[in-house]
Amino acid sequence: MAIRFELIHQDKTTGARYGILHTPHGSFETPIFMPVGTQATVKTLDVDEIKEVSQGLILGNTYHLWLQPGDEIVKNHGGIRGFMNWDGALLTDSGGFQVFSLSKIRKITEDGVTFRHHLNGSQLHLTPEDSIKIQNNLGADIIMSFDECPPFHSPYEYHKESLERTIRWAKRGKEVHQRPDDQALFGIVQGGPYKDLREHSINELMKIDFPGYSIGGLSVGETKAEMYEILEFLKDKMPKDKPRYLMGVGSPDDIVVGVENGIDMFDCVLPTRIARHGSAMTSLGKIVIKNKTYEHDLSPLDPNCDCKVCKNYSRSYLRHLFKAKEILGLRLISYHNLYFLKTLMKDIREAIKNDRFAEFKEKILKEYFD
Repeated sequence: MAIRFELIHQDKTTGARYGILHTPHGSFETPIFMPVGTQATVKTLDVDEIKEVSQGLILGNTYHLWLQPGDEIVKNHGGIRGFMNWDGALLTDSGGFQVFSLSKIRKITEDGVTFRHHLNGSQLHLTPEDSIKIQNNLGADIIMSFDECPPFHSPYEYHKESLERTIRWAKRGKEVHQRPDDQALFGIVQGGPYKDLREHSINELMKIDFPGYSIGGLSVGETKAEMYEILEFLKDKMPKDKPRYLMGVGSPDDIVVGVENGIDMFDCVLPTRIARHGSAMTSLGKIVIKNKTYEHDLSPLDPNCDCKVCKNYSRSYLRHLFKAKEILGLRLISYHNLYFLKTLMKDIREAIKNDRFAEFKEKILKEYFD
């Protein structure tokens, strides 16, 4: 088997999980946040910097790498790892979310999805088998089943029909998976806001028997209360001996609530996306560094952070970089935000191991959002 998950300890009050995820390219303590390298790059950072702000497990995007430069080109480099000169571990998504979020014109059939290229409008077709073949070529340690990600508030009957098709697609994907010994294929739980569909989804996926399970269809426009309700419902429905991955979630509040509900793995473009617009995650809450209030501020971005940005640069200087439209500003805030989340995950793991996660969660929510 490509991966192995050890559940080491559960917080006595909340049940939050501390474990170790073993992959062909490293073992990682969980809960873990995984920076997103959409196009074989974590935006603005080089691989040495990525090593500094991650635990060594990052993401690549199947849809984008399929379109540019093409999965065969990536394969010729030995996969994403050789392509971007990354010696750590990798996870790829299936491309399903991008198909449904970036293309407004699409046709879904049992075979797959026909849709328009999000940039040039050309017609494309993607099947569950295609998605797995592309991911086999990209060579990640962990890959995803091809699924439909309907809008959260779609009608019940649409979610039910979509879910049943997604389960059939998951079976087809597993049947054609060519590298089960070095690539772990995860199933994806769908079902929108409907708890009976979510339970049906996880039960059917467990019958197929995947080495890990992702929770999809969240952080896609629903309220936080709606997302948290689904996470709480699924907490005791998912296998205890397999890793649980909450897709597309990366804000500190959502992470601590996810951990409270048994999630082991997180990813999101949020920390680098908001960084490019001048927003920094700090222990004092979110800071928009472009604001005039920081023009003469000689203090570090986050006085409680020991990253190289906070050690070496003032808020005033960082604001100047953004006002001057210097690329370095984007790089430094991106670096800091990912370092902040890496540190947050380390602190989360320590809290779980010491059975004080509930207290830690309340502290984070109060400090970050008050």
